Amino acid sequence: MSALVGTGVLFRFALRRDRVLIPVWIGVNALMVLSMPGTLRGLYATDAERAALRAQMAGNASLRALTGPLLDDSLGGLTAWRVGVYAGLLAAVMSLLIVIRHTRDEEESGRLEVIASGAVGRRAPLSSALLASLAANGVLAVLLVAGLASLGLSGAVALGLGVGLVGLVFASAAAVAAQLTQSARLARGLTSGLLGTAFVLRAAGDSASSWLTWASPLGWLEKVRPYAGERWWVLGLLAVACVLACASAYALAGRRDLGMSFLPTRPGPASGRLGSAGALAWRLQRASLLGWSIGFFLAGVVYGSLTSGAADLVAGNSGAREVLERMGGRAGVTDTFLSAMISMLGLVAALYVVGAVLRLSGEESSGRAEPLLACAVSRLRWAGGHLAIAFGGVGVLMLLAGLGFWAGYGERPGAVVGACLLQVPAAWTLGAVTVLLYGFAPRAAVAGWALAGTVLLIGWVGPALNAPAWLLAVSPYDHLPKLPGAEMSWYPVVLLLGLASLLTAAGLAGLRRRDLAG
Repeated sequence: MSALVGTGVLFRFALRRDRVLIPVWIGVNALMVLSMPGTLRGLYATDAERAALRAQMAGNASLRALTGPLLDDSLGGLTAWRVGVYAGLLAAVMSLLIVIRHTRDEEESGRLEVIASGAVGRRAPLSSALLASLAANGVLAVLLVAGLASLGLSGAVALGLGVGLVGLVFASAAAVAAQLTQSARLARGLTSGLLGTAFVLRAAGDSASSWLTWASPLGWLEKVRPYAGERWWVLGLLAVACVLACASAYALAGRRDLGMSFLPTRPGPASGRLGSAGALAWRLQRASLLGWSIGFFLAGVVYGSLTSGAADLVAGNSGAREVLERMGGRAGVTDTFLSAMISMLGLVAALYVVGAVLRLSGEESSGRAEPLLACAVSRLRWAGGHLAIAFGGVGVLMLLAGLGFWAGYGERPGAVVGACLLQVPAAWTLGAVTVLLYGFAPRAAVAGWALAGTVLLIGWVGPALNAPAWLLAVSPYDHLPKLPGAEMSWYPVVLLLGLASLLTAAGLAGLRRRDLAG
C-alpha cells in the first residue's frame, strides 16, 4: 500500500474540521493588510510627509526593530513596511496550528490510530495537514495580490507570495516538530519558540542594520523588497527552506511508530508529587505562562523605550495624531501613545486567556481528564485549577508588561503599571465567554479564538479606519478608561468584572450538568 493512500480524504476532512478557523485567520490577516493603504493614504498624503517619515525611520533604531526598515515611500512601500512582517507572523501562527492540530494532536488523542487501522498510508496524515496549510496560505496570498494589485502588480505578487511562503516555512517546521515530540503542547511550544526567535533576530538585525536579518525567515520577507525593487530570488530561499523541512518531516515520519517520537517524554517520579488538581494544572501550564511572561515584559520594554520619541513620531502629521487619539484617548501625545500601546498588549493578553481556558477542552478530548475525575476530584476543582492559571496569568502578564514599560520609559511607574492592570477585566470577559462555550457546547469552544481575533482586529484596525462607535463598542476594551491621561472611572471596570463572574459561573454550571466529551 502506498504511503500516501487516503491523503485526499484526510485533506477534505481537515478542511471540514477547520471550516471556521481557517477563514477567520485568513480574513483577519487579509483585512489587516488590505485596510492599510487607505489608512496610510490619509496619514501621509503628501510626498513631503512620506519623505520625512522615511528619514525618521532611517535614524530611529527602535522603530526599525518594531516594524522593519522603510525601503520605499510609495503607498505600496509604506504598506509593505507597516504590515508585511506582521502578516507573515500571523500566517506562520495559522500554519503551525493547522499542521500540529492534524498530526500530533490526532496522535495524542488516539483518533489517528483508529484512522490508521483502515486503508491509510503512513504519510497520509502528514500530507493532508501540509496540504491544508498550503491551501490556507494559497488563498491568503491570492487575496493579498488581488487586493494590492492597484498599487503595483509586481509588488503585490512579491508581498503575497512572501507572506504565503513564510506561512509554509513554519508549517514545515511544525511538521518536523510533530515528529520529534510526543505531545502537541510541546510541538506547538517548539515551533512557537522558533517563530519568536525568528522575530527577535529580525528585530535585532533591522535595529542595527546587520546581517542578523538574513538569519530569520521573517527577515527574508523584508529582503524580498516588495514595491522597492523586488528581489525575486529571495522567494527561492523561502521555498528551499520549506522543501528541506518537509523532506525532513517525511523522512522522520517513516522511521517512527505511531504515537512515538524522537524526543520521548521523560518518565515521572515513582511516587506522585502533585497534591491537588490545581497543582497539576500549574504543572501543565507553567511553561506556557513563562513564555508569555517573558514576551510581555520584553514588549513593555520595547514600547516603553519608544515613548519618549512619541511626539516626534506624529509631529506635523494631524492624521497620525488623530488615529493615535482614537486608540489611546485625547491626553497629551506621550500619555496617548502609552495608552494606545498598553491597549494593544491588553488585546494580545486575550489570546493567552482563551488558550489557557481551552486547555480544559484539550484535557477532556484527549481522555486525560476522565481518570482524574474518577478519583476524589470534582469537576469544579479540576476546572478551577486551570481557570486560576488562565485568569491569574493575565494579571501576571499585564503586571510584567507594566514593569517593562517602566523599565523602558523610566518614569511614572504607578501610572503605567496601573494602566496595564486596568486591561485585565476586559481580557477576563473574553475568557469568561470561552468558559461559557466550553461548559455548554464544548465542540464550539474553539470559537473563543474567533472572538478574541475579532476583538483584536477591532482594536487594531478599527481606529485607523475610523470605524463607527457601535462597532468599536463590541470590544470590552473600548469601555475602559484610556489611562494614563484620562480620568479614572470604576463603573465599566465593575461592570466587566461582574459580567466575567456571571459568565464563568454559568459555564461551570453547564460543565457540572453535561456529560464529559459530550
